[in-house]
Amino acid sequence: MNHQVKRLVVLIMFALGIPAGLQAQDSVRLTLPEIEQLFVQKNLSLLAQRYHVDIARAEVIQARLRINPNVQFTGNAYDPALKKPLNWNDKTGQYVFDVQQLVRLAGKRNKQIQLAQTSAMMEEQAFFDLLRTLRFSLRCTFYELYFLYHSINAYQTQIDYLEKLNDTQNELQRKGSITLKDALRITSLLYTLKAEQTIFVNQVNDLNAELQLFIQDNSITILPVADGLTLHQNVNRYPLPVLLDSAYANRYDLLIAKSTITYHQQNLALEKAMAVPDLTLGAEFDKRGSFVDNATFFSVAMDLPFFHRNQGNIKAARIKVDQSALLLKQKQTEVENEVMSAYFKVTSTDQTIQSLDTTFIDKLQFLLQSVTENFQKKNISLLEFTDFYQSYKENILHYNQLRNERMQALEKLQFAVGKPILNL
Repeated sequence: MNHQVKRLVVLIMFALGIPAGLQAQDSVRLTLPEIEQLFVQKNLSLLAQRYHVDIARAEVIQARLRINPNVQFTGNAYDPALKKPLNWNDKTGQYVFDVQQLVRLAGKRNKQIQLAQTSAMMEEQAFFDLLRTLRFSLRCTFYELYFLYHSINAYQTQIDYLEKLNDTQNELQRKGSITLKDALRITSLLYTLKAEQTIFVNQVNDLNAELQLFIQDNSITILPVADGLTLHQNVNRYPLPVLLDSAYANRYDLLIAKSTITYHQQNLALEKAMAVPDLTLGAEFDKRGSFVDNATFFSVAMDLPFFHRNQGNIKAARIKVDQSALLLKQKQTEVENEVMSAYFKVTSTDQTIQSLDTTFIDKLQFLLQSVTENFQKKNISLLEFTDFYQSYKENILHYNQLRNERMQALEKLQFAVGKPILNL
């Protein structure tokens, strides 16, 4: 049995409610917290982003380092009078020893440290924003897969009834009790349902592949197990202002926009400090090449800021501060719009679901068996029978689609708010 066929068998077994122990060995039932844990541990995009955080932290260490002193030794290469190479002795030799130290002024070192620290914080925020984005995609895929399984189950229930009925109808047709036309109507309905179910199975395969990529494991078929508490979560108890406040505090892309202003402000302060020349201090010992033997000197050096005062970099840094302030306002507006749009979509979908009869699906399930039995007893016509099967399928699919849309909207709201709603 090839892998594709095996996966199809697994899906049908799950749809039929066969216990986990009897399913294929490569199928795994996973709850959302379990698959999220695997995702955090194994997702390569997250692991790669963590290296950016480590690199930024290493750059903070680099910024703290002080400038090394410079040591210079100059010695006599060849003494023509004594015809002696490398004559550095105390009586006749000549050498010069020089030490210099660059002293950075205007707090440049501290400003570079602050800039590196802000950069490291932004990398951490970028990591958590990537985690938020990938987790949103993971959860949406999980719920879409969960409700697709339920749709496959609905198809399988009808297919099971129709396969038995089709065998009976074919036998009656061979005996001449019913026409070939009526028998083929049942067969046609059966084939249509199988073809439509195959489309759903293919969609399930694609979603499984996405989840496998999230957890870096393509050796298993994931059977999602949803948490009933999450599926029936009431969003109305969270006022919109509370959700907006949570987004302001927890949206990492918004925090990055705020940190960007801080970063450019610190960079502006650094560029202004760079306009102040640094100081070079030095000490020199000259054995006998100066006005006296064993001469010692002290030196102070500084560039004169007549032409280069870092004007261009200062102007560019000031413009970046103004630019980042505008981008922050834009990001705040985007966050507010995303929260409000997701909130109203969730509440609208909730109202539709709450208006439905909670026993509607159970009634449909009961009627499916009853209609099949009554058709076999010829209490209802073929047209009534096929109409009900079509209505059953459409209602089940619409119900699952509506529940999926609600969970997708809820995940969108949590994505917009920046944290799970249950944790507010």
